[in-house]
Formats: sequence, C-alpha cells, structure tokens
Amino acid sequence: MDIILLFLGFLLMVVGILGSFLPVLPGTPVSWIGLLLLHLTKAVPDDWVFLGITLGIAILVFALDYIIPVWGTKKFGGSKWGMIGTTVGLIVALIFPILGFFGIIIWPFVGALVGELINKADQKTALKAAFGSFLGFLTGTFIKFMVTIIYLGLFIYKAWEYKSALFPFL
Repeated sequence: MDIILLFLGFLLMVVGILGSFLPVLPGTPVSWIGLLLLHLTKAVPDDWVFLGITLGIAILVFALDYIIPVWGTKKFGGSKWGMIGTTVGLIVALIFPILGFFGIIIWPFVGALVGELINKADQKTALKAAFGSFLGFLTGTFIKFMVTIIYLGLFIYKAWEYKSALFPFL
C-alpha cells in the first residue's frame, strides 16, 4: 500500500506543477495532497506541524493566485475584461502551441490587450492595462510554480530519507 501512496503522491506532485500553469488545476493544493499521501504511508512518520505549515502556505498561495492579478490589473488601470483576456490567451496557448514555450508568455498578454480593447479602452490605456494584467498573471504563476517545485523537493527529500522503509525489498 505504501508504494501505491508513494506513486499517487508523486503523480499529484507532477499534476500540481502542471497546475501552476493551467488555470483549471489548483496547483499548490494538489501538490500538498501529494505530501499528505506520502505522510499517510507507514514508512514516513506523521509530522502534523510540517503538514499544517505546508497546508497554510498552499491555501495562502491559492488565495493570492486570485488576488495578485486583480492587484496588477487595478494598479495599471485595467478591467475585468483584461483578466478574462489573459485567461483566454493562456488557454489558446495551451490548446494551440503555435509559438511553443513562448506562446505561454505571449498569448496571455495578447488576450489581455484584446480584452481591454473590447472594453472600449484606447490603445495606450489598453496596452498599459494589459501589461498590468499580464504582470499579475506572471507573478501568480511564478509563485505557484516555485511553491510546487519546493513541495516536490520536500516530497523527494522525505521519500529518500525513508527509502529503506518505503522500499524494504531493495
């Protein structure tokens, strides 16, 4: 059973990292569930302080993911349309990877710009607001990515620390 929990936990860590980029997946909470599954094995002792702290961080980052883009958009004079455009641009980048990895950076900005132009902003205001919306999106994505990578590192560290108990057959 420990091997299954370990495998599912690692799978959730990878899904959590993907969730730091995909708006439909809550990256940090999914990664935290991976940590929880690791601690539910018989090999790794329960560390409720560790799990509590990492859960608090996951919830905070999850909440900030909604707050930071709003701050960026409002700071640069944007609207809800800019944020919607950013999300649509990200979805376009993921479904149609025309520009490869750079599409994940370019299409959300283009989406924010189009969203602001639909909102009847002049070009200068739309460009400024799109930049703010895009900057908020990038900041939130970067924070989620860093936290999920750190969680993966903690997962691997704990699994390595208790490898003899997790893999007694090796």
